[in-house]
Amino acid sequence: MARKKFTASAKQLAPDPKYHSKLLAKFINVMMLDGKKTAAQRFMYDALEIIGQKVTDATPIEVFEKAVTNVKPRIEVRSKRVGGANYQVPMPVNSKRQLSLSMRWLRDAIRSGKGRATKLRVADEILAAYKGEGAAMNTRENIHRMAEANKAFAHFAW
Repeated sequence: MARKKFTASAKQLAPDPKYHSKLLAKFINVMMLDGKKTAAQRFMYDALEIIGQKVTDATPIEVFEKAVTNVKPRIEVRSKRVGGANYQVPMPVNSKRQLSLSMRWLRDAIRSGKGRATKLRVADEILAAYKGEGAAMNTRENIHRMAEANKAFAHFAW
């Protein structure tokens, strides 16, 4: 039996009003706290304006899309029980999970930096991910490092 390609929420997701990007609309929904979508939109749009001032070679939405792409993991470890023992087995990550993990890691990295305005934290983390740096990229590298360390158990991935 074939799986559905999209969920109902993926079909109903409207692009954001300013940049007409579904990826940005999804990230705004991920950033939203307590149903306050306008606050999340304001943070994102202000952060994208800051990014537009700092980066001259690309548009802010291109910087955001590249940052999300940079944070996406290619491989992760999953726990598999074989013969009474649990092994951390490296497995490839499908595209929908890559997107959700990268957005979650970006959100968590943004929320972990306390003491400054949210729009500044969002802008800094997106710029860092665009350059291949930052807390979200560290999370991705740790996942890849763990998968590399457990490569000996790759034959359990069936």
